[in-house]
Amino acid sequence: MTAERIEQRFADRAAAGRRALIPYITAGDPTPATTVPLMHELVAAGADLLEVGIPFSDPMADGPVIQRAHERAQAGGTGLGRVLEMVAEFRRRDTETPVVLMGYLNPVEAMGYAAFAEAAAAAGVDGVLTVDLPPEEAEDEALPAFHAAGLAPIFLVSPTTTPARMETVCRQGRGFIYYVAIKGVTGGAGPELGGLGERVASVRAATALPVGVGFGIKDAETAAAVGQLADAVVVGSALVARMEALADDPAAIPAAVAGEIAAMRSALDGLADRAAPDTHQEAST
Repeated sequence: MTAERIEQRFADRAAAGRRALIPYITAGDPTPATTVPLMHELVAAGADLLEVGIPFSDPMADGPVIQRAHERAQAGGTGLGRVLEMVAEFRRRDTETPVVLMGYLNPVEAMGYAAFAEAAAAAGVDGVLTVDLPPEEAEDEALPAFHAAGLAPIFLVSPTTTPARMETVCRQGRGFIYYVAIKGVTGGAGPELGGLGERVASVRAATALPVGVGFGIKDAETAAAVGQLADAVVVGSALVARMEALADDPAAIPAAVAGEIAAMRSALDGLADRAAPDTHQEAST
């Protein structure tokens, strides 16, 4: 299945007039035993895709909340190999929900692009977002390996992305385009909604892929506001902060974090009676 699972999920949600909801968690945070039960709880609460972070020593695109999650995960012994084991365990019960790995280039390079891509696909991964892999540098090794394994390469675009870079990202990307709604790292200020519609429209003008918006989505109200403009809403730091508050009681984490997702799912479903975002026309602000 791999990348096809992402494409089918977005097609199904678009046909139903629903926005996709994509929660992010760091694998192994706060303990390795927490991750797979949490993934299942998130799906039960209404998550459409799952974004799973690969712990790394220098997560430069992330703010303090997710940085600490990476530290907790690494302290518990979670590395890339263990992350793939977690995805494989998740797949024993769930063969439908797309899983995207989000991380940094070093662990992937250390394993080797081809070996990583083959192992990720075998585990049940559908897409890969490597934050520090520029699309111009992905063509020689990364993209051929990902394509051969059927993995969707997912790239970030931001308010400062140039038209030339946008064209490259949209040409090389698959699955969906991830639009970073703020200038900065994860967990920062909320998105500037006033100009978000125009910026999302500029992405749509360059691609037929769905557009997901993340960074700064803190609650159900913000998720609904972004959902009026985008095909998907990605939420991370708000969930990870909730997990951090419960780090001493990890058994309570799945239900608590799933409750946050359920509230966002309800808010997004409240938009279902409105026209779904048109991926081929400019959105209004």
